[in-house]
Amino acid sequence: MAKYMLIMRATDESLATMMATPFDEMLETVGRFNDELIKAGVLVAAEGLDDPSQGVVVDYSGETPVVTDGPYGETKELFGGFYLLDVASKDEAVAWAKRMPSMPGSKCEIRRVPGIDEFPQDNEWIVKERAWRERTGQL
Repeated sequence: MAKYMLIMRATDESLATMMATPFDEMLETVGRFNDELIKAGVLVAAEGLDDPSQGVVVDYSGETPVVTDGPYGETKELFGGFYLLDVASKDEAVAWAKRMPSMPGSKCEIRRVPGIDEFPQDNEWIVKERAWRERTGQL
């Protein structure tokens, strides 16, 4: 099994369509999909994000980090939420993404999340992280 992150991206148009959708309808649609993921045993985490205008951006381009209020960039550069799935392959992650509720024009980026076993196990920081993951029940 491998973890894959499904990153939801919107456009101005798909965001407008989503905002026009009744909230209860959206909860019903997303809830049904989430329930399918749970029943299949592949859901690790799923979160939607607050409006980009409520966030900040830390820019590391200069000598010292500069913090500016959001939003930053165009809508298509932002992501609105994610699913983290533990599935057998990228193909399975793609199959779930194709079933994910979405608005026309939106996109889903799929990225594999490397596991801790893929890093050098004799590195002191990996040893510390592994111990933390074991303590917190993540391994």
